[in-house]
Amino acid sequence: MSAHVGDFAELPGGALVVGGSGGLGRAVAALLAERGARVAVTHHTRPGEVGEASYGLDLGDLDAVPRVVDHAAAELGGLHTVVHAAGPHVPMTHLSMVPPAQMAAQLAVDSAGFFAVAHAALPYLRASRGSLTAVTTAATARFPVRDGLSSTPKAAVEALVRGLAAEEGRYGVRVNAVGPGMLTDGMAERLIASGDLDERALEVTRGNIPLRTFGTATDIAEAVCFLASPRAAFISGQKLDVDGGYGC
Repeated sequence: MSAHVGDFAELPGGALVVGGSGGLGRAVAALLAERGARVAVTHHTRPGEVGEASYGLDLGDLDAVPRVVDHAAAELGGLHTVVHAAGPHVPMTHLSMVPPAQMAAQLAVDSAGFFAVAHAALPYLRASRGSLTAVTTAATARFPVRDGLSSTPKAAVEALVRGLAAEEGRYGVRVNAVGPGMLTDGMAERLIASGDLDERALEVTRGNIPLRTFGTATDIAEAVCFLASPRAAFISGQKLDVDGGYGC
């Protein structure tokens, strides 16, 4: 059993994982629950398997976001933790081949969607002196060619993380980010399955990682749950890349 099994057990309210039905979000939700949190998740197309409740949410519908956050807070008796782990499949392509309308749509879902979640959650996180953690990408530190459609909006999310941390610290709210590198599940799993990454590309990618291996969703969940927990009480405005050393 984890030594940190009770990290969230005594905190008021519960945890909301946005994107909790995907590979990364599901791992985060499961670990939060294992460590004592009451958990609710959102999903875009399929209900989550972890948590007390699963709410359908399209982050492109900005009016729906506060309704879902308010509903989760009401059912959980408040929110001490919010994790933004939503990540729709993004094809790998050179920036020169990305239509501006496609980039605008991705920015709207990823960046504006995150801000809508943060904006709606802030009153609850202020009340609990809680934490907000965004799952972004290691690609904002070291750019992998053809990843701009994914990493550009997440760079905006990281700027919002720093801004929110600077402004909300006076209320006791901590805001951080976790940047996944290449994983065997989550977004990378979908890129492999779709053929965006072939065996040769995988070998090149593995060679660019000092640890010479890919990570897992559990690696990301551990980082997220640490930053969300009281053990990270003096950490805010930071980004922790979990990438096997890729960004060195």
